Amino acid sequence: MREILEYCIGGHRRGISAGTEVLHEGGRTGHLYVLIEGRLDVVKGDTVVATITEPGAVLGEMSVLLDAPHTATVRAAQDSAIYEIDDAASFLRQQPAVALIIARMLAQRLNVATTYLADLKRQYGGHGNHLAMVGDILQSMINLPPTQVSPGSDRQSDPRM
Repeated sequence: MREILEYCIGGHRRGISAGTEVLHEGGRTGHLYVLIEGRLDVVKGDTVVATITEPGAVLGEMSVLLDAPHTATVRAAQDSAIYEIDDAASFLRQQPAVALIIARMLAQRLNVATTYLADLKRQYGGHGNHLAMVGDILQSMINLPPTQVSPGSDRQSDPRM
């Protein structure tokens, strides 16, 4: 991911104090963010689902590419620095190499998720419990048109958040 940093040099560098939100789950910015240094927590609901420390890590890409709200909150776990790319869609059109790097990263994530789900199906598919539905999930991931994709859960979000 460090190679993305080369494309951002000269861009808008922003310091982020520990505890500051970069992205808010459900919000829309149209921006991409690239970690220069520091540590960021990815929070889904009330749960920290990942910590980002790798320089060049990209944030906000799913929202930009899907033209959808952010799927998680990203908050600085310590003082950090990021590049902020305001018009991300235009930036990606002008920098196809960055778009390809992001596409590879997303393909890698999809491969990991699919491999994990396939392993769950292999282990628990015939057990008749709720994990047996993994095959249906895998099939729907392959066959859903992009307009029908609606990530999330059946749980209602807390309106106070």
